[in-house]
Amino acid sequence: MPSFSGDVKNELARLPLSKACCERAELAGLLRMGASLTLGANHALGISFVTEHAAVARRALVLLKQAGEVRTEVMVRRSRRLSKTNTYAIRVLPGETVSALLSEMGLLPGAISSGGKNKLFRRKCCRVSYLRGAFLAGGSVNRPEASCHLEYVTTNYQFAELLQTLLRRLGFAAGIVGRKEDYVVYLKEGDAILDFLAMTGAEESATAFEAARNVKEVRNQVNRLVNCETANLNKTAQAAARQVAAIRSFAASGGLARLSPGLRAAAEARLAHPEASLSELGAELGVGRSGVNHRLRRLMELADENEAKQVSG
Repeated sequence: MPSFSGDVKNELARLPLSKACCERAELAGLLRMGASLTLGANHALGISFVTEHAAVARRALVLLKQAGEVRTEVMVRRSRRLSKTNTYAIRVLPGETVSALLSEMGLLPGAISSGGKNKLFRRKCCRVSYLRGAFLAGGSVNRPEASCHLEYVTTNYQFAELLQTLLRRLGFAAGIVGRKEDYVVYLKEGDAILDFLAMTGAEESATAFEAARNVKEVRNQVNRLVNCETANLNKTAQAAARQVAAIRSFAASGGLARLSPGLRAAAEARLAHPEASLSELGAELGVGRSGVNHRLRRLMELADENEAKQVSG
């Protein structure tokens, strides 16, 4: 069964390309999150990007081709296990154009510290594109039927701070937490995750997320009502059982004959209908629910007094 994260990434990876600045920003986020630098002859730099998502690999390849004159190689490593997915590796061969591209996108070593002031982030559309690229490479989101949680995972704290800053500039209350050797930038609120999906272009996933969330909320409300009703039924049944036992004990000592007509009628009705609610007994006796409740409480008091007399006697 495909994951919800996979569905979101497949949708994002198929979005039409728009402005050149946004393409660069998305590629920068994708490579900063998921790529590593390689070293060739004469210390020329190259890029290696690996993903388990075919659509993400195609997106990265297209963005690289759009970014400049770079030479690329693509390899597919097929899994030997049926439960595992294939791995797609894109290699940008070392060359002078690669170094220029990396410098332009702020991806050279040490550039991340000033990333928040990078020209890539001047426009809101580019900040969104950068976050979309980073999500494609290293983000995930829980299925809406589960707890609400969206996250980016990185080993670099400065990069985690950059992602948090970009999210906050866009109105999201993003947090950072350490997890073993990684740093996790996360969103926990369902509305925030819904807004994020819509903002980055995953409209179909946002619709599915909202629909599933609504179903989950309705199911939770039904469960709460059922649990409340079950608790009330149990409470009613336990009270009725105590009343029947007390009335029978009272009757065994001849106490019913000494009762007023109203109390005797209530006692006989409870014995005849041990499973009935107060409202049902009230309909049987022709009195209100509170009247039945008052009579049964009085019967319990009389039964307790009678039992106390028998014990002391």
